[in-house]
This record gives sequence, structure tokens and C-alpha cells, in this order.
Amino acid sequence: MQFRKRLPSLTALLMLEAVLRRKSFTAAATELGVTQAAVSRQIALLEEELGQPMFVRKHRAIEPTPACRILGASLARSLSDIAETVDAIKTSGQDVVTIGATIAFSSFWLLPRLADFRSQNPGIQVRVVSQDEKIDLDSGEINIAIRYGIPPFNDGTVIASKDDFITPVCSPDYLKRRQPGPLSSTDEYIETHSSDPLWFSWAQWLDQIGASFDFKPSLRFSHYTETIFAACNGQGVALGWGALVQAFLDAGTLVALHDLTYKADGRYNILLPLRARRTVANDRAIAWLTAALHA
Repeated sequence: MQFRKRLPSLTALLMLEAVLRRKSFTAAATELGVTQAAVSRQIALLEEELGQPMFVRKHRAIEPTPACRILGASLARSLSDIAETVDAIKTSGQDVVTIGATIAFSSFWLLPRLADFRSQNPGIQVRVVSQDEKIDLDSGEINIAIRYGIPPFNDGTVIASKDDFITPVCSPDYLKRRQPGPLSSTDEYIETHSSDPLWFSWAQWLDQIGASFDFKPSLRFSHYTETIFAACNGQGVALGWGALVQAFLDAGTLVALHDLTYKADGRYNILLPLRARRTVANDRAIAWLTAALHA
């Protein structure tokens, strides 16, 4: 079939899709990197070729005609399929998986375990994106994310989840020199500042155990990694999230202050983008992450 004889200008069709999506000639022109006049000219040529208008021009607004809406829906589906096929071709020869997580989860949980994944999958390249801001799954940059929270999430599909528990931790040296007994006003508290409503603070912990003394952090950090390293260096007591500090407890660089634990409200979730691409690298990473999370 000779599509060129049956189809209008592909440039005009691309511009029509952009105008429909952005609801503006000007916004479409900005997105496409052309002038507003160029967009108007292409739409006019398309209307001439189709023999009917695509938009009703109103004062400071445009309204797509029924024919335009039908063509636009078909364009959106077709262009999306083409884009996905191109992405699949680009990545088919690349055994690369990109994993996104918070700085603390990447540092304390993921990175120590990556050697195991790489030994099992020597041909797969791993890229880790670490940030405490919410990872944008719609960007297409991340193949798999580990997100703490309460599912479901509107931007991804949860593959696996695991609960966590919180308990006060400190270095063995700090444990030796502190006064024996429960937490008190004489302890040095290391706090992590977080805007996440699910993040557990010292104030919440002390409220849970019914503490009545005045509390003021001796140290406050913006990243949990700094909090834990300060605790390892004997500078006070930190709230230890089990999944993140277990390696330190196993190594003896941190110890639990007592047996009290509190179940965290959220969970660690392995999350895939809603339009996740299936590749061998992604499938193997998903299976490994799921097994490791529940180990």
C-alpha cells in the first residue's frame, strides 16, 4: 500500500496532534520549536487537503471540529505505538536496567546487594538513580523504582511490598557511655528532617512510649544517610529503620538501644511505570529485587 499517496503531510499531522494536545497553536509551536505562523500554515494546508476545517477559531481560543477529534484520536494511538516501537528497537540491543530509589535506600540496602545481582547477570548493565524527591515514572527514564509509601500509586504498578519496623539505634561506644536505662533527656538525639508525612520522627517515637521529658535534637540532618553515619560515629541515638540499618546491626557498628520496636505506617514498594517496557534486563532485575526484598 502506497501510504504517501493516501496520507497528508506527516509534518502537518504531527503539528495537528501537538495543537490538540496543547489546546493552543502557540503552545504547540513552542513545543515543536517552530513559529506559530508555521503551525498555522501547516494546519491550513491540511484543512485544504482534507476539504474541511479542523478547528473553529474563536476569540483567544480554538475548538476542534468532530472530524479533527476523530483524526486526533487516531494520531495519538498511532504515534504512541510508533514511539514505543522505536524505544523497543533502541533498547533491544542494550541490556541496561535503571533503578530509582531514595538516597538512603540506594546507599544502605540496594548498593550492598548489587554485587549479587551482577554476579548472576554479568551481561546486564545497572544504572542507579538516587534522589529523595519523588521519582517521575512518566519520564521514561526509570525502569524500576523502590518507593516508600502506602499503595496504590497513580503513576505505577506495585510488584512487591514489604513492611518495616523502627527502633532506636546507637554505636556500641555510645551505649557504653550513656546512663543505663530507658531514653531520657540526657540522651543525644539525632534527627532527620523530612517533609514526607510518613517519615517517623523522634517526637512521634517518644509520644508512642509515653515519655514525659523535654526533647531537643542534638543534631539534625537533611538526609538519613548522614543521620546514620553520625550514629555510627557515636554522636547520639538515631531512629533505625530496619531495612536500612540491618547491615550496620549485623556488622556491629550499630546496636539496638532496647527491644522496643514500632511498625512503620508505609511499606517499601517495587514499582513499575504504568507503561513499562518488557526487556530481559528489566524482568531479571524485577525478579531479583522481589526475592531480595523478601529475603
